[in-house]
Parts: sequence; C-alpha cells; structure tokens
Amino acid sequence: MKIFFATDIHGSEVCWKKFLNAAAFYKADLVILGGDVTGKVMVPIVDYGTYHHVVLSGETHRLESQSELLAVEGQIRKRGYYPTRLSPEELQALNDEDGSIDRRFLTEMMATLDRWLDMADSKLRGGQVPCIVNGGNDDTFEIDSVVEDSAAVTFAEGKVLELDGFYLASMGYTNPTPWNTFREAPEDELAKRTESVLSQVPDMERAIFNFHAPPYGSGLDEAPALDASLRPMHGGAAMAPVGSTTVRQSILTYQPLLSVHGHIHESRGMAKLGRTLCINPGSVYGDGVLQGAVIDLDTKKGKVSRYILVNG
Repeated sequence: MKIFFATDIHGSEVCWKKFLNAAAFYKADLVILGGDVTGKVMVPIVDYGTYHHVVLSGETHRLESQSELLAVEGQIRKRGYYPTRLSPEELQALNDEDGSIDRRFLTEMMATLDRWLDMADSKLRGGQVPCIVNGGNDDTFEIDSVVEDSAAVTFAEGKVLELDGFYLASMGYTNPTPWNTFREAPEDELAKRTESVLSQVPDMERAIFNFHAPPYGSGLDEAPALDASLRPMHGGAAMAPVGSTTVRQSILTYQPLLSVHGHIHESRGMAKLGRTLCINPGSVYGDGVLQGAVIDLDTKKGKVSRYILVNG
C-alpha cells in the first residue's frame, strides 16, 4: 500500500490542488492531509464600480479589468489567503462593528472549504481514491462537521481508521504555542487525548500515528527560538525544540511502525525513535510548493518498505 502524506497547507489553493493530484501522480492508494488545512488571512478587494482596489504585501493595486482582478485573486489564494470582494460600505461596516471581521472571515473560509471538498469529490472520483483529512492547531472547530459530511473525504480527528490491515490513529491537537490557537492543550490534557485515541488501536505493531505535533527533541520540531516579545532570536538563526513530550513518550511506549507529523514547517525530515520511523514533510505553502512524503507499506509483513520526501 502506497500513502502520500502532506500537511500544513494553510489555505493555499494551489497546494490543495497538488495534494488532490498527488494520488494519480505518485500512484498512491490513498492520500492524507495531516492538519492546518485552512488559511489565516482575509484580503479585502474593494469594488469602486469602474475599478477594484486591493493592498497586497504592502503594495496598493488598482485593478481596472476583470482579467487583472482574477489574476490577483489567484495570487491571493496561492498564498493561502482569502480574497474577499466588498463594497466601500461593507468594508466600513466590517471596521466599525465588533466581531464582524471574524464572522466574515469564517464565512469566506467555510465557502472556500466547501469548494475544495467539491474539487476532491471530482478529482478523487467520489471517494474511490481514499482521502483522509485531519484538523491542526490552526483549524477552527467549525470545519469538523463540514469535512465529516463530505462524500469524498474522511475526517480523522480522534479516530482510528483501518487501512488495509494498518491502523491510523489521528490527533490534531498540539502542545501550547505562543499564539493560543484552536487545538492546543497542556501536556497533561494532551496525554489524556492521546490515550483516548490510542486505546482504540487493536494492534500497535500495525499502527500509524498521525499526530500533528512532532515529538519533542526528535529533530522534527526545531523552530526559531523566540524572545519575550515573540521575536526570533539572532535573526531566526537560533533554533529550539518545540514539539510535544507527550507525543514523544507515546511513540517510545507503543512503538508504532510509523508516525507522521507536521506543525513545524522548518523541520522537514525523518528520524527514528526506537523502532518507529517518524516523518515531518515540512511546509512552504506560501510559495505554492507542496512538500510531502511517499510511503510504501508492506501489508504482509506489516512494515514500512520504502519512503521518500518529495516536493512539487
């Protein structure tokens, strides 16, 4: 069985399309997206009737044709942002009304997710090619029911899914971050959540852990060290381990055959914890590049037979 695993696309539409195409390109039997599916930023495009106005990366653009408008919207989606067409009055109302920006952002995010799931249904032949998606710490809980209702995508959070004799145990929660994101918890609570999922695994020798947080001190969790004001130290050159001690201990205790992770974009790589192969494919979603891992599993022997990190 061949798996394609990727993670942390953060709303990049070009990365989502590449993820869906990966099944055919790599001749994978199934594809898994490990978490942090949705984006973080909404970009207003103001309609003044005869032209549109947008500020992108600090630069002001006046868009005077439909082709210019569509091209800029494509650039915005590629970066993982949500282009949002507004009238001047709508923009003023968003700025004036408490909570209105958050509500509109959620609307745009959910509309994009619905469209993405329609793409999956078409590209993956209505679920004939299995596609598994999990939430990550940056994904709001509103996405859960939407993905659950998809005909082509299986939502994995908190579940153990049987995969041709292997067992995929998934958890999108991470240990605390400085940004107080949606799915994060102290290590003691994380331990309870982890055990709740792992208690469902019937055979640990054929288990695959799909935990968004990488194991602490594994080399797959190295991120720029931050000072008290959350600024990178030494220009981002100083690195520090920021993964989960709970995830590390779970891997060492249960020794699954494979453990796949994300969350820390800079720590692309592979490591061994005891007998367990651990992989973090990393992420450079802002460049429109999808990083992933192609993993071959020997269903008879219950082993990882081959693995490689890829990007494209």
